[in-house]
Amino acid sequence: MAFRPLTARAPAVLLREAKPLKAILGHAQRLGHLQRLLESQLQPAAREHCHVASWREGSLLLIVTDGHWATRLRYQQKRLQRQLQMFDEFTNLTRILFKVQPPTVQQGAAGHTMDLSNDAAATIQATADGISDPNLRAALERLAAHARPKG
Repeated sequence: MAFRPLTARAPAVLLREAKPLKAILGHAQRLGHLQRLLESQLQPAAREHCHVASWREGSLLLIVTDGHWATRLRYQQKRLQRQLQMFDEFTNLTRILFKVQPPTVQQGAAGHTMDLSNDAAATIQATADGISDPNLRAALERLAAHARPKG
């Protein structure tokens, strides 16, 4: 007896028909909807720093990127709670919890390269030549070594 693999199905069909995937998709869509409602009530600067993590039993858990934004949002917590309770989805909202969770990858840190012109490197090297402190001089020389290669 030969093994016959199942015929391939489109991802959209799998998401609609497979029960576990359907449940995950439904939960993700619900969280996306709650996120849009939350963002409609947040200041524009705070929107990228605050995300809905869960909503159950009258408690809304928000993930905030850093302590600064968590503090700012805690000061606005009562106002935000009143505004969210006006939506049907949040009518039984009793409390908002904030959890600080920094992004796992620092933006801008990955793949960062220093572009330093040859003129800037020459100026830094000239400054280093006039410095008597050996540690500062070495640091400036390392910095000057980052110049773009001539080519």
